[in-house]
Amino acid sequence: MVTVHTSPQRLTTSVPGPLSERLTSRKTAAVADGVATTLPAYVDHVTNDGIVVDVDGNSLIDMGSGIAVTSIGNSAPRVIEAVKAQVERFTHTCFMVSPYEEYVAVAEALNALTPGDHDKRSALFNSGAEAVENAIKVARHHTKRTAVVAFDHAYHGRTNLTMALTAKEMPYKLGFGPFAPDVHRVPMSYPLRDGAEFSGAQAAARAIAHIESSLDVTDLAAVIIEPIQGEGGFIEPAPGFLPALLDWCHQNGVVFIADEVQTGFARTGNMFACEHEGIVPDLIVTAKGIAGGLPLAAITGAAAIMNSVHAGGLGGTYGGNPIACAAALAAIETIQEDDLLGKARHIEKVMKDRLLGIQSADPRIGAVRGRGAMIAVELVKAGTIDPDPALTAAVAAEARRNGVIVLTCGTDGNVLRFLPPLTIDEGLLNEALDIIAAAFEATR
Repeated sequence: MVTVHTSPQRLTTSVPGPLSERLTSRKTAAVADGVATTLPAYVDHVTNDGIVVDVDGNSLIDMGSGIAVTSIGNSAPRVIEAVKAQVERFTHTCFMVSPYEEYVAVAEALNALTPGDHDKRSALFNSGAEAVENAIKVARHHTKRTAVVAFDHAYHGRTNLTMALTAKEMPYKLGFGPFAPDVHRVPMSYPLRDGAEFSGAQAAARAIAHIESSLDVTDLAAVIIEPIQGEGGFIEPAPGFLPALLDWCHQNGVVFIADEVQTGFARTGNMFACEHEGIVPDLIVTAKGIAGGLPLAAITGAAAIMNSVHAGGLGGTYGGNPIACAAALAAIETIQEDDLLGKARHIEKVMKDRLLGIQSADPRIGAVRGRGAMIAVELVKAGTIDPDPALTAAVAAEARRNGVIVLTCGTDGNVLRFLPPLTIDEGLLNEALDIIAAAFEATR
C-alpha cells in the first residue's frame, strides 16, 4: 500500500509547476484551442489507489477518474496483464472482417450483467456518444418512428445528433448547429428546484404531459435519459420518476433508453444505476468505466429490438477493438473479485457524512447528492436556490491549487462533482475531503 503523505509533502511546486507550464506552452502551439484542460498539470505516472503524479513531482489526489473512466484505478493490474497478453497476439483485425472471441465474450458479459433476465444482444463501439447515436438508430429502425425525447440538463455527447440531445449550450453546442432534427426536450425531475413536496410521480406526470402536448406520440421512437444525470449536475431524480416514465413508454410502444455511460460499472454502488429503482430499460448504453481506461462502448438490449436492424446496419472499423475488449473483461473481473460495489457504497458513506457536515455549517451548499462514488455538491447564493457558479469555480480552483483534482458540472456551472476511483485509499479520500473543506473556508 502506498504511504499517505500530508499535503505539503505531496506538493513540491505550485500546481501547475514549471515543467507543466512549459508543456502548456507547447500545447498552445500545437493543439487546437477548442481542446481545453481542467488542470494543466501534466501527468508523469499514477498509482492505482488514487494518486496522479505530475511531471513536476507533485502527487495529486484524483477525485475525477478521467470523468468516471478509471473507476477501477488507472493502472489496474488485471487490465495491464490482459492488455499485454492481447497486444502480443494481435492489435486489430476489425470484427466485421475477421472476428475474434474477445468481442463475443464482452457481449456475453454485458448481456448477463445488465438489468433484466430477458434475451439480450449487444453491439460494441468506441465512445459513449457513438453508442448513444447507434441506440437512437436502433430505436428508430425498430419502431419505424423518428421522434426522440431527451431531458432538461441532459448530456449525451458531442456528435451532431448527441449535441441535439444534450441540453447545455456552452461549451457543447454554441456555434455548432444546425443539429439533427426531431429531438424534443422535456422537464427533468430535479428535487432541489422542484421542492421536497414534488414527488417523482408528479415529475413524471409533468414530463409526460409535456410530451403528449408537444408531439405526436405515435411517431415517438425513444425516450433517452441518464438515470443520474452527469454533466447536467449529478441530478438524481425523485423516487418513482424513472419507473413511471418506463411504464408510459411501454404503454405507448416507445423504446426506453438508459444512458449509463457515466453511471455504469459499479460507479453508483450497483453495477448499473437503473438497479437502484429496479427498472429494466429496453436499451442500455455503456462506455467510460467499461474497460479500465481503454476506449470501448456498447449498446445492450432486448434481442427483438437489437436484432431488428439488418445485417451490416451496425458496426464501425474500431468498434470492439480486441485490446479494449481484453481490458473490459479484466475490468469486469476486477469489479467482481475486489468487491468494488461494496467499495463504492463505502465511499458514498464517507463522503456524504463529511460533506453533509460541511453543509450544516455553510448555507452556500444547497444540496449534497449522488450515489456510490458519484457525489455532488450544488452551490447556491446563501439563503436561496440561485446558482453560484463563481463560488463553485473558486472552491474548485482552491482545491486544485492544494493538490486535489476536482471537476465541476451543472447547467449553470454551480456543481462540484466527485468521481474518485473505487480503489482510492481511504486516507487519501479523507485528505481530499480535508482540502475541500479548507477550500470552502478559504472562499467565505
